[in-house]
Amino acid sequence: MRIALPVVAATLAAAVAGALVTTSAGAATVSQTTVRSGPSAAELHERLAIAGQSSPKTPSSLSASTGSGSGSTATIDPKIIGGSATTITKAPWMAQLWYGDDGGTPDDPGDDVGFFCGGAVVAPTKILTAAHCVKGYNWKAHGVVVTGTTQLAVDSDGNWDLHGGAESGVWRQWNHPSYNAAKIDNDVAVLTLPNPVKATPIPMTTAGDTASYKTGTVGKVYGWGRTTSANEDISQVLKTADLPIQSDTTCANTYGSYFVKGHMVCAGKPATGSDTGTTSACNGDSGGPLVVGGKIVGTVSWGVVDCVEKGAYSVFTKLTTYVSAAYPRVDDTNISGDQYADLFVRNASTKTGYELDSKGTTLAARESWGSFNGYNLVVQTDLDRDGYQDFIRRRTSDGDLFWWHFVPPSGTTAAKWVNTLIGDNWKTRLAIVAPGDVTGDKLPDLLSVDSGGALWIYPGKGNGKFAARVKAGTGWNQYNIVRGHGDFSNDGRADLVARNKSTGAIYLYKGTGKAGTGAFSARVKVGTWSNSTYNVFATVGDVNGDGKADLLARTPSGRLYLYKGTGKATTEIFATRVSLGTGFNQYDIFG
Repeated sequence: MRIALPVVAATLAAAVAGALVTTSAGAATVSQTTVRSGPSAAELHERLAIAGQSSPKTPSSLSASTGSGSGSTATIDPKIIGGSATTITKAPWMAQLWYGDDGGTPDDPGDDVGFFCGGAVVAPTKILTAAHCVKGYNWKAHGVVVTGTTQLAVDSDGNWDLHGGAESGVWRQWNHPSYNAAKIDNDVAVLTLPNPVKATPIPMTTAGDTASYKTGTVGKVYGWGRTTSANEDISQVLKTADLPIQSDTTCANTYGSYFVKGHMVCAGKPATGSDTGTTSACNGDSGGPLVVGGKIVGTVSWGVVDCVEKGAYSVFTKLTTYVSAAYPRVDDTNISGDQYADLFVRNASTKTGYELDSKGTTLAARESWGSFNGYNLVVQTDLDRDGYQDFIRRRTSDGDLFWWHFVPPSGTTAAKWVNTLIGDNWKTRLAIVAPGDVTGDKLPDLLSVDSGGALWIYPGKGNGKFAARVKAGTGWNQYNIVRGHGDFSNDGRADLVARNKSTGAIYLYKGTGKAGTGAFSARVKVGTWSNSTYNVFATVGDVNGDGKADLLARTPSGRLYLYKGTGKATTEIFATRVSLGTGFNQYDIFG
């Protein structure tokens, strides 16, 4: 019997000229940023109580009838049997996901909805999990994420004991748009937290990773799920197990058409038919990570009912296929806090900065951010990965570069904006770009082109500071525009787009995830747009929310166009342009 594995449990119940420096340079407060506050501790505990007391059940979106092999039928039901106990010190990125909805009737448990899933911290505000744990549920209203603890959160005489862990609500949710509940296909999701957690993130694998999935490669699965087929109790402590990767042929022979090659991977030794001799993921482990070589290569997706049916294997979402879709959700910080990348502009006459929020294919009315006089460059980014949009600003007078970042309130300390010097005398830099993670360590980096045309990478440390710069190439002074924010080529790596100042040729430089001269693949020509066609490019990320990086381009007359990314590293890199309006020639800075 085939089951989707989410479930619920009854008892869950750099020193050279132009090098980066870091000194304080004053502070400012801007009221336009909304502080993201999560639910109170009391509310979170109410949700935990509902999730912990719910009867075991499969989320309703997984109740379709299907089978585990040729000719058999069953009810889909998501899921460590075997394995051993481990600690959060060894897996600091593990997260407990609790869902508790009282159905609007606190005094009537009959309509309560509660369940438990696993997840992994892949960025300070991001949890990677399974779509079947997310789709159809309102995690902002009813979810709790617990991190930093080996033990399961438990109710102790009405007081929830987190065993030193930290609890958080959920700010927003995303699941793969092609998730199919009946087949448990495209089973990947990301939860965004209102504020960062202290847990150490684990990197996701990259697109094109094949080594991690070779037959016999040992992956580790982690979770608090069921430890026996005899009852539905989940583990009170974090467990792990070693599972050898199986070939697609083996998986397909076992599960027939329900195993989708390329989308799924199965692992483990064939179950014995009983707990004895079986090592498997099980109910409650859903959404948890399958780890190979220190990175997530899969998420627990589905298996068989009670997890030990003879010959069965645990099935995981094959993350290398989905990282290109998940990466933009992990690196999707924007001004307004939704899932659309927004645009910052500055009026050339008044020097007033404005926020233009994306609504997908339109821009909302502008909102003033006050004076940005004295600066000649603004780049949108999130250097400290706190989920709030930051800005890199270059001072006109001396070329000094500042990181202007938002600091949320803490205790009695009010929220504030802090201006921190990060670059001394960058006046002659031809380009300054914050494309995201270029070096492959999942931390945002800073790039610049100096007056001699050398491209430099400043590897970010995730806190607004940078390691010593690394030279990535020469000859970049041939370009009059170098831009990038996110993944244009749909491989889960940050890319650059550059325009030749003589010919107008547009080139894509695909990121490789490496530092130094190998940071980008050989350029690919994707178009020709002269300065008379467009005189401004802006790259702020995924403007229309489809998971691919987009491009904004302005004509000399002032009309702004959105070019939606297609993920194709060819002349078809962008879809047909969409006009976002006129009058944009009034702005001299685009973020």
